[in-house]
Amino acid sequence: MKVALIGNPSVGKSLIFNQLTGVGVEVSNYPGTTVELKGGSTCYQREMIDIVDLPGIYSLDGTSEEEDLVRTFLQEGKVDAVIVVMDATRLERNLYLLLQVAEFGIPMIAVLNMIDEMEKEGLEIDTATLEYQLGIEVVETAASKGHNIEKIVPLVRSGARKATLTIPYDRSVEAAVRTLEKTLGAGRTESLWALQGIAKDGTVSEAASAITEQIEARHRMTVQQIIAANRHNYARTIAERVIKTREAKPGFDLDQLLTSSIPGIPILVMVLLSTLLVVFIVGAFLEETIVDAFQVMLIDPLLAFGLPPLAENIALSLAIALQAGLGIAFPFVFIFYILLSILEDTGYMTRAAFLADKAMHRVGMHGGAIIPLVLGLGCNVPAVMGLRNLASRREKIIGAFLITMVPCSARTVIILGIVAAFVGILPALTIYLIVFLLITATGLLLSRVTPGEQFGMILEMAPLRRPQGRLVFKKSWLRMKEFLFIAMPMLLVGSIFLGLFEYIGITAMFEKLIAPFSEGVLGVPPYAATALLFGILRKEMAFEMLAILGGTANLSAIMTSLQLYIFGLVSVLFVPCVSTIAVLLREMGARITAAVTLYTVGLGIIIGALINLIFG
Repeated sequence: MKVALIGNPSVGKSLIFNQLTGVGVEVSNYPGTTVELKGGSTCYQREMIDIVDLPGIYSLDGTSEEEDLVRTFLQEGKVDAVIVVMDATRLERNLYLLLQVAEFGIPMIAVLNMIDEMEKEGLEIDTATLEYQLGIEVVETAASKGHNIEKIVPLVRSGARKATLTIPYDRSVEAAVRTLEKTLGAGRTESLWALQGIAKDGTVSEAASAITEQIEARHRMTVQQIIAANRHNYARTIAERVIKTREAKPGFDLDQLLTSSIPGIPILVMVLLSTLLVVFIVGAFLEETIVDAFQVMLIDPLLAFGLPPLAENIALSLAIALQAGLGIAFPFVFIFYILLSILEDTGYMTRAAFLADKAMHRVGMHGGAIIPLVLGLGCNVPAVMGLRNLASRREKIIGAFLITMVPCSARTVIILGIVAAFVGILPALTIYLIVFLLITATGLLLSRVTPGEQFGMILEMAPLRRPQGRLVFKKSWLRMKEFLFIAMPMLLVGSIFLGLFEYIGITAMFEKLIAPFSEGVLGVPPYAATALLFGILRKEMAFEMLAILGGTANLSAIMTSLQLYIFGLVSVLFVPCVSTIAVLLREMGARITAAVTLYTVGLGIIIGALINLIFG
């Protein structure tokens, strides 16, 4: 049996999916799209039940990629039953989507989630009357507490049935549907989609377009508006019949503080800074521990083993890649995901996005982009993964450029370990200032040249709640698996090529070839340019290799203050590390990844050359 979960965003659908399927989850793109579907399975009475978590949407009559995917998924009849998850505190709006799903004639049940939040708001829903109105089974749940989750699978297995409701559409719409059914043999649902201009059958769409012109001329409204109004009115009628209001439990209105400019914005700054500090401090501690363990237990024994040169180069590159991925990226990524899950589960993310929206619109993105941008200071990898939460392709493209310019913790190692230590703390701070100005300028430029519309943000405030530790770690691990099984293999393959290049002599050839450029344009010695290459594998490796190639850890003895400053600045702006490139390739595709890489390389060289020209 195959079942699909469908519902509005932020109704607890994915939480229910995770509780039903456990950790055995597969993530894949729906054929022909970039939209991800999560699939898992559960066993009930010795029968395997496959469950698909469809993207969260508000309706099926829109034109977004997610809405089109869900509509196509249901039209193709890929499932035996549908579970519609609804937010009990916003029943009327959630019923709008359920009514559309019901028109497909697929057996279904409804899950009325967040009943605990509903009770806090002084609401009560007559479930028996709701079942009668919809003609399907309804189960009340509180997913955040695991309440009644165990009833969902038995109910969908034995009680799923086609809804008996019929939406009373306008007479003109009903007449148009009958006409399309009789003349072209189109089904009721297909006829409604055709009248709204979103049917896939060209013949039906063409016939419907002529009818819609007559209806719109008579009503002075679009058919889409008429059909939507009919559905909303019917959803409101059902909601009014089943919702009972009682006195709400008195409580302090925390939203009043979190969403107002004062003290909302200072609180937002404190939350972001605290998050950054926790990611950086805890991540740095874990990084040092894991990196040292790899050095003592793997890399040092490998070097002492005495392998043939080629084998040693490749093995060492793989060992360093493992050290980089598990020792550098993993701690920051995992801590990031834990904190992200906490912020999501508390409902604070929507408040932060609301407060930051006005400022973020200036660089072509919504307020929701502030979280991955700030946490990119910890590690760019999870920040790039966060691009999938942005609303449009345009925002994702802008975000891809800006996030990869944010100085992550590895870049901070270069700034503090080279510039602050050997040049001075003020010059080190000016690097952060230069990067901030470049990010702002890039955002302003991209907001004007990147194709696509900039839509206004319609934001639903998720209810504030206490996060559950078990669910936070479970969600974090599910996200972490994607990094381990997608980014890590690409990192290892890239490291093999770098090891081969060094053995063959391409690295030495590059150093000889780049000497006129590095000395003439950037004003740094050739081995500094070679060190920059190693920064592609792991950013702070540029620092380490500079000391190795220079023959001393006292960098001020082999390079001037200006050379060290330029090297630090170019390292920070230079192409992102392999881990970031791998995840960027996964999230945005080869074309955008290449554009970001070329842009950051060009930007680093240009700024470095300008500093050398002005002060050299």
